[in-house]
Amino acid sequence: MKQLTHVDIKNNQQQFPITIVCDAIRTPENIGMCFRISESFGVQKIYFEESSPSTENRIVKKTARNTISQIKHAVYEDFDEIINQLKSEGNTIIGVEITDKSCNIQDFNFKNHKKIVLLLGSERNGIEKINLVDKTVAIPMYGRNSSMNVIHSLAITLYEITNQLK
Repeated sequence: MKQLTHVDIKNNQQQFPITIVCDAIRTPENIGMCFRISESFGVQKIYFEESSPSTENRIVKKTARNTISQIKHAVYEDFDEIINQLKSEGNTIIGVEITDKSCNIQDFNFKNHKKIVLLLGSERNGIEKINLVDKTVAIPMYGRNSSMNVIHSLAITLYEITNQLK
């Protein structure tokens, strides 16, 4: 058995109708990993709040590696405005958040939605304007902790979505 390198691997490159909106994510490592995970799963575009660390941040660049140039991204000023714009473009806004109405992620049928926006909350407060989402999904947890890092949640969610859509 031989471990394969990046040169050996030829991925079946594919894009999915998925957009990410980051609601006030503050940690540069999380911004960088958002790029890296999103590129790996064929996300179309990422939106970051204007106060989030920029793509010029040294830690963002280091963590994202070369994916910043490989995925469309933009900065927004007004959260309500970007969410309403995406809704008007036919997107279903899905919050990755634990709420009293959340569906377990594996029970949610992502195929029923032509265009998906995954809304990620801030590291400290989660999704602050939860009333703007159409649906929420939660990842079942079996330990004592009730939440996980926002980017780990994103990776699990993107895996589930792309697994259903491919």
